[in-house]
Amino acid sequence: MNGEDTRDGPRCLVTGATGYIGGRLVPELLDAGHRVRCLARSPGKLRDHPWAARTEVVRGDVTDPESVAAALRDVDVAYYLVHALGTGKNFEETDRRAARVFGERARAAGVRRIVYLGGLTPTGVPWRELSPHLRSRAEVGRILLASGVPTTVLRAAVIIGSGSASFEMLRYLTERLPVMVTPSWVGTRIQPIAVRDVLRVLVGSARMPADVNRAFDIGGPDVLTYRDMMLRYAAVAGLPRRVIVPVPVLTPRLSSHWIGLVTPVPAAIARPLAESLRHEVVCREHDILRYVPDPPGHPIGFDEAVRLALRRVRDAQVTTRWSSASVPGAPSDPLPTDPDWAGGSLYTDRRERTVDAPPEALWRVIEGIGGDHGWYSFPLAWALRGGLDRLAGGVGLRRGRRDAQRLRAGDSLDFWRVEEIEPGRLLRLRAEMRLPGLAWLEMRVGTDARGRTLYRQRAVFHPHGLLGHAYWWGVSPFHALVFGGMARNIAGAAAEQARLTQAGERTSVR
Repeated sequence: MNGEDTRDGPRCLVTGATGYIGGRLVPELLDAGHRVRCLARSPGKLRDHPWAARTEVVRGDVTDPESVAAALRDVDVAYYLVHALGTGKNFEETDRRAARVFGERARAAGVRRIVYLGGLTPTGVPWRELSPHLRSRAEVGRILLASGVPTTVLRAAVIIGSGSASFEMLRYLTERLPVMVTPSWVGTRIQPIAVRDVLRVLVGSARMPADVNRAFDIGGPDVLTYRDMMLRYAAVAGLPRRVIVPVPVLTPRLSSHWIGLVTPVPAAIARPLAESLRHEVVCREHDILRYVPDPPGHPIGFDEAVRLALRRVRDAQVTTRWSSASVPGAPSDPLPTDPDWAGGSLYTDRRERTVDAPPEALWRVIEGIGGDHGWYSFPLAWALRGGLDRLAGGVGLRRGRRDAQRLRAGDSLDFWRVEEIEPGRLLRLRAEMRLPGLAWLEMRVGTDARGRTLYRQRAVFHPHGLLGHAYWWGVSPFHALVFGGMARNIAGAAAEQARLTQAGERTSVR
């Protein structure tokens, strides 16, 4: 255990705890008196969460039978909140294999219940016409229901909450485009649900009777078209009424690229969301109420869900985002240790500057990097690189930050991911942009022999093949401008911040 656990409720295993729903479910389970164990491929990503010390975190992967078996030992309720979407053309097979492993190991471990969050499937649509995303979600549900472990499958359509991919897509489309030419799926009826209600039902499902083994449709009180949702979002957000013109020519593939250009959600994630909206997704039953009754004020309506989400965004209280989980296909290798690393070429660009500011002022600038603060050098070059990444199907620069001031391990930061953070000393970022290799950017705070503040910066690139080597040498002429300018401007920003702080202190003394 990371910390002493005095709760006596059921022990719950949460897979996908680094993701959007899993990261929010863990504290809800803890507050309900449950004991929580998290299964994560990279446990370090959970280290800085405020609830981490109250949980047990184990390393593993749902496709690895041994690590799954170890994680399920002495578990009462297992939450399955992972999927392989975007990991390649064979993601359906990966999902299928992982679900079978999980179900078999859960039965062998004597798990009392599996709880799975899947997608709401349309009525009367042939299996082959469903999007691969919905088809795989539905198949995972069926595999878990047939596992021999009593299983609750919760099927939801669009989830409305601060930081969810569906909400970010809706928010940016509506806010950035007063006039929209839209795909025909904006006329499809949808039953959205507030993330708070999803979490409430997930927690409540832990205590279902042993004879319950079935799927439940869950949704909010409103059935709307996507067009209705955009218009109502605009009204709640205080925006002028939007003009929406649907056209039949925008296929899911084309509309996903359109979404990728306008919103922070990359085309690889936008496409399954768009494909899922081709068919009507409305709850066929509300049987979940027999086991998890609605308390007063629930379920939350669409307008209130949007208000709550916007309040979280404006107050910088977004606890998890759609980008909390690593981007499918992005590199996950940790920075190789050198000089003793023997895995091949490592290119580095090192910069060092003395800073006329105390170490804490320099650290504030480093920890605040990215998002609205930018990258302190040649904004056009960063914007161009972000744009090229979007065109290549990557995440680009639009993911921004979860919190404007604070970072934690595992946070997405534009097209980087926080791989390591030691407050006051080190920030290491791993690139999630499309590259012919692996890349890291490291920033350190230290002092020299004379006690002066020192800023050290290192960019590291591990090329893949000849193209990777060509890429490094092709961009290296710009390093003095990009990386040199970054080091210079970060040092300057820290010095200016220290100067303003000192000026403010002198004024207050007077």
